[in-house]
Amino acid sequence: MEPKKKNTPKKGLSAAPKVNWSLMLGAAFLMATSAIGPGFLTQTTVFTQNLAASFGFVILISIILDIFAQTNVWRIIAVSEKRGQDIANMVLPGLGYVLAVLIVIGGLAFNIGNIAGAGLGLNAITGISPTTGAAISAVVAVLIFVVKEAGKAMDKVTQIAGFVMIGLMVYVAFTTSPPVGEAVSKSFVPDKIDFVAIVTLVGGTVGGYITFAGGHRLLDAGVKGVNALPQVTKSSVTGILITSVMRVALFLAVLGVVAKGLPIDAANPPASVFQLAAGNIGYKIFGIVMWSAAITSVVGAAYTSVSFIRTFSQKIDKNTNWIIIGFIIISTVCFVLIGKPVKVLLLVGALNGLILPIALGTLLIAAYKKSIVGDYKHPLWLTISGIFVVVVMALMGGYTLVDQIPQLFK
Repeated sequence: MEPKKKNTPKKGLSAAPKVNWSLMLGAAFLMATSAIGPGFLTQTTVFTQNLAASFGFVILISIILDIFAQTNVWRIIAVSEKRGQDIANMVLPGLGYVLAVLIVIGGLAFNIGNIAGAGLGLNAITGISPTTGAAISAVVAVLIFVVKEAGKAMDKVTQIAGFVMIGLMVYVAFTTSPPVGEAVSKSFVPDKIDFVAIVTLVGGTVGGYITFAGGHRLLDAGVKGVNALPQVTKSSVTGILITSVMRVALFLAVLGVVAKGLPIDAANPPASVFQLAAGNIGYKIFGIVMWSAAITSVVGAAYTSVSFIRTFSQKIDKNTNWIIIGFIIISTVCFVLIGKPVKVLLLVGALNGLILPIALGTLLIAAYKKSIVGDYKHPLWLTISGIFVVVVMALMGGYTLVDQIPQLFK
């Protein structure tokens, strides 16, 4: 645990760090690869099937909401020079513990989806059942925390996997020859607006622990204070743009398949799209990318979720790796018992979408407390946009949970 500071003098006056693009991209990819997981692939495929070209409007709105949310959160973390849970405790004593519990519960739900995706990925590669694939993937994830040096290698693999996924999606999008003109027009004038799709996409991209992942990483790297805000903002927007490129490419790939009237397998929608677009080779490549995305998300979700409680107790801090391993095991057991991976992946985004307004609302209040941010003045346009995201996501998030939870048990 870091030693407590004696006071909270003028925040944000830290010396401006030199621009380190490796750190900037590292934080951006940490957030992006956490978002570009199995849930991301499944959600985009399913909603494109349902909305066709009008899904472009959902993507456009979600990108705008994502940027508003991430820019607010990362800036407030940077100028306060504190982690999310500590900021929440300063806003209202005990609120940080509540937020931590919500993040851990959301992270657990997210990891159930990640484990499910890993199982689907190995199923595409080897033909084994998703349940068996999930169990094997869990063992691999656990080994990462047994062999400490493997954690550093995983950071590199995560970034490489991100580039591979984007490259593959762009390729598949070209092979399906989607109706780009229609997609562009319906992105601004949709035939139908689906609130469930919007809250699920936003929740899956910047909800739950993902909201804080990049901001915490920059804070740990010493990128903080008002002078660092330009770098912080660029990194947060870069992370959203990375996920957006992937989302658009996947949307176009699926749209091309849907436009041709080809049937998509409901048991594994994204894998079916790859197979229809590029045959068996495409199906196998998808499996590799899906598994890579899932396993890195399993590790990221477990590690980051536990990081929200490790500062509350020395015992937790000393036994972090064992708690992370337990987190992964619990996620796997829940998936094996619940099954229905596609429905789990859709529900995960909704759960994280509900956590976002609570976390963002808390940080917006913190932005106006001198005891937290000192003399820093939060831009009015960011406050307004942040409040907009809080209200919209709270309303749509509540509606989505009421709508989606019963579907899980059908």
